Amino acid sequence: MLPNLRTLALTALAPLAWGSTYLVTTEYLPPDRPLLTATLRALPAGLLLLAFARRLPKGGWWWRVLLLGSLNITLFLALLFVAAYRLPGGVAGVLGAIQPLVAAGLAVPLLGERAGGRAVLAGVAGVFGVALVVLKATAQLDTVGVLAGLAGAGVMALGTVLTKRWGRPEGVGPLAMTGWQLTAGGLLLVPIALLVEGAPPALTGVNLLGYLYLAVPNTAVAYWLFFRGVGKLPASSVAFLGLLSPVSATVLGWVFLHQSLTALQMLGMGIALGSTVAGALFAVRRGSAGRVVAEVQPAPAPAPAPARVRARLGS
Repeated sequence: MLPNLRTLALTALAPLAWGSTYLVTTEYLPPDRPLLTATLRALPAGLLLLAFARRLPKGGWWWRVLLLGSLNITLFLALLFVAAYRLPGGVAGVLGAIQPLVAAGLAVPLLGERAGGRAVLAGVAGVFGVALVVLKATAQLDTVGVLAGLAGAGVMALGTVLTKRWGRPEGVGPLAMTGWQLTAGGLLLVPIALLVEGAPPALTGVNLLGYLYLAVPNTAVAYWLFFRGVGKLPASSVAFLGLLSPVSATVLGWVFLHQSLTALQMLGMGIALGSTVAGALFAVRRGSAGRVVAEVQPAPAPAPAPARVRARLGS
């Protein structure tokens, strides 16, 4: 359990870092350029990790990387920004909070992992806690935005589960695997961004610093920690950590943008944090118990030898 808890703590740094995306985007980047921002987050980060890893996929891993990059990077980031722009009042954050429940459901047929009733209850409580943190009385629902938010949570959950199912090629570490996905996802975003948003605007020095932060610590390092955790922990356990992102965004807005925090939001943060810890630990313990049971199972007794063999051996 102890190594798993250390891995869980390191993996949690990824969604905590992702919570700063909203602050950086609104304060330091050009407005109304979500796809450009997604592209400049993913592609430079992927190329940077590839430069360190110096490995490329082989054989059937090309199409697997393309699919994983499409789910975890291209579709997820595009849908995330569509939902964020069309759903005021934090509704997008609540929709994204259902990811642990979706991942737990997908893990049953794809991985044979069962989160258990307590983990499911923790996931429901987490959605409720995030709702208290980010929802405002003026929040309005937009059909396209709601569908985008639900789809974003779904594709990221599916990408996480498939990443766990396929693992990594022999001898390939999480650094290379992360670089492959970010590069593939970023390359797929380039034509979409140009088609929808047109040519990039002139960027200021502040814009460039903002993109540099998003590309390196917020994406390259954070996604490496995330996919490293996916390889070592149950998929449903890693998905629970996503609840930390809206909580992190709220705290950073309070610290740096002087946004007020109500008592209800504080309560919601407590519920979300408690649900994250409880759900992740439930999944880790269940996965550890399953491995222990598998390790202590006695080996099956050898099949009896045929009669002619027994006769030759004098048995």
